[in-house]
Amino acid sequence: MTTATNRHSDRRISPVFLGIVAVMAVTGWATWTGFAEQPGVAVFLFVTAAWIVSLCLHEYAHARTALHSGDISIGAKGYLTLNPLAYTHALLSIVLPVIFVIMGGIGLPGGAVWIERNRIQGRWKHSLISAAGPLTNVLFAVVCTAPFWLDALDGVPADFRFALAFLALLQVTAALLNFLPVPGLDGYGMIEPWLSYKIRQQVEPLAPFGLLLVIAILWIPAVNGVFFDVIDTLLRGLGIDEISTYCGQNLYRFWTDTDQFCTVGS
Repeated sequence: MTTATNRHSDRRISPVFLGIVAVMAVTGWATWTGFAEQPGVAVFLFVTAAWIVSLCLHEYAHARTALHSGDISIGAKGYLTLNPLAYTHALLSIVLPVIFVIMGGIGLPGGAVWIERNRIQGRWKHSLISAAGPLTNVLFAVVCTAPFWLDALDGVPADFRFALAFLALLQVTAALLNFLPVPGLDGYGMIEPWLSYKIRQQVEPLAPFGLLLVIAILWIPAVNGVFFDVIDTLLRGLGIDEISTYCGQNLYRFWTDTDQFCTVGS
């Protein structure tokens, strides 16, 4: 009986996660209705909360897939509770990505949950575990962009539309960066099981620095320009124009001067 109780508690949704969802819901409502005196504050809280929710779901997807692939230790580590404080690298998984959203509007990939790979048999299972996280970002991006490519924006307040566009940009950037075959990122985790033992041994020491390398490269103006050109192309294909994402980020950064164009557009 004790074991069963423990297993149930291992999978019970964390109050911390439910609190973040509540913040997302309330501030989303405030953005939609215009209830907040300062719409930028409501947009900031709504997008940040939604971004943290997506980060939790990203890590949960890794953990859940690992559990069904054979790693039965996942539950005891707290990964199935969606608690952002339970992750092995909470700083990399939650704090750093949020800081980068505030600083530059990039959906930075987070850290990974600790998976006991020796419990899992089969290369396809290992690849799927790595793919599960960024695929969650893809799904989140589809949900955010659906009103745009379904032409279902009639009656949707401009502030909420802008916030949704900016949130979609974060999900698309996170998915794209996570799929890069760079050591330490999920894209490399997808192909790693198919590499020779010799190559994996040579690349393994680089894994802790993979994310830092990506950040450094994105600071190069030419690379940054090409990267966001690709992102803008993808978003336009999904029905989101550059003005919507710009105004979404402008409202999100409420502590800076708000562009009057975005205010008039509301």
